[in-house]
Amino acid sequence: MSAVAHALSLAGSMTWEITWALILGFALSAVVQAVVRRSAVVGALGDDRPRTLALAAGLGAASSSCSYAAVALARSLFVKGAHFTAAMAFEIASTNLVVELGIILALLMGWQFTAAEFTGGPLMIVALAVLFRLFLREGLLRRARAQAGRGLAGAMEGHAAMDMSVPGGGSFVRRLCSGAGFTATARVFVMEWAAIIKDLVVGLLIAGAVAAWVPDSFWRAFFFDGHPLAAKLWGPLVGPLVAIVSFVCSIGNVPLAVVLWKGGISFGGVIAFLFADLLILPILNIYRKYYGARTARFLLVTFWAAIVAASYAVEFAFGALGLVPDRSAARLPMAGVSWNYTTWLNIGFLLLAAALVVRFLRTGGREMFRGMGGAPDGTPPG
Repeated sequence: MSAVAHALSLAGSMTWEITWALILGFALSAVVQAVVRRSAVVGALGDDRPRTLALAAGLGAASSSCSYAAVALARSLFVKGAHFTAAMAFEIASTNLVVELGIILALLMGWQFTAAEFTGGPLMIVALAVLFRLFLREGLLRRARAQAGRGLAGAMEGHAAMDMSVPGGGSFVRRLCSGAGFTATARVFVMEWAAIIKDLVVGLLIAGAVAAWVPDSFWRAFFFDGHPLAAKLWGPLVGPLVAIVSFVCSIGNVPLAVVLWKGGISFGGVIAFLFADLLILPILNIYRKYYGARTARFLLVTFWAAIVAASYAVEFAFGALGLVPDRSAARLPMAGVSWNYTTWLNIGFLLLAAALVVRFLRTGGREMFRGMGGAPDGTPPG
């Protein structure tokens, strides 16, 4: 029983440590999403030219950080005419290049991991685009489009279909500071939290359990800690495997990344683990529903190869530049609640979150909750 209490204590401490940063990240993301209309996205993603992929990455970074919603939105873009490669670039950026992820990485692991995430993400998109150009056949793409058009439900289709941005024109500041802008920001903020809260809680619990119950000696042996070259070569290969079997995606995998880093996985291995949030088993099953079994297998292989390539590039580039941080600098919070700057920041940002939640509930938010898991046409998934 003491072991369970220790695991829950670690999970609680990590939750308290990152609360203010999560609220800040999601608030900033909500501000962007409140003024960017999704209807303008599809027409800009009709090919796989470098400029289009860069635009897809930028639009994805301003979109949802929930892996399930990102996957559903990418399917929706593909069905409506977006190029498959551009839709996948949008999906990758939606979960790996979002501001809230960068803030949490900097807080728990150091700014170097944030820099590596935002360097490796575009490299992964480039690698994936090259692999698609080389190996994605037109026949497979036609079958994927036909399967996607069937509209089989996976998860979060209702949430992905919601455009909660401010209607009408005007400047960014004018739209944001209007009553409609406040409402849109509140809706995006709350719905994004609703989309990722399960993964976040599961990720914190798994990280607490792993930190409390799995001895460091196991991780050091598994990741070849003490053998520098072997660890650098092994980490990016095995990092996605750990992510796949952990079932945790989106921001929820960051606490476990801290545990793995302190346990001995290489710098590039951490990045590969974080990038593989789009390859966990439930999402692979959604790919099967969306695009067919053959395309799902194709995505597994090509995503894994792109992740490994980008992670190797980050591993050796950051190592050559002396930017790989010391493991002791990573923070695995264990102190719990105390009166320090974290507590004051949490109080301030929790008040901000409360104001946004109140606005959300007063402007029809409960009805939005009912539709977030349904299909895009509003029907329940089935």
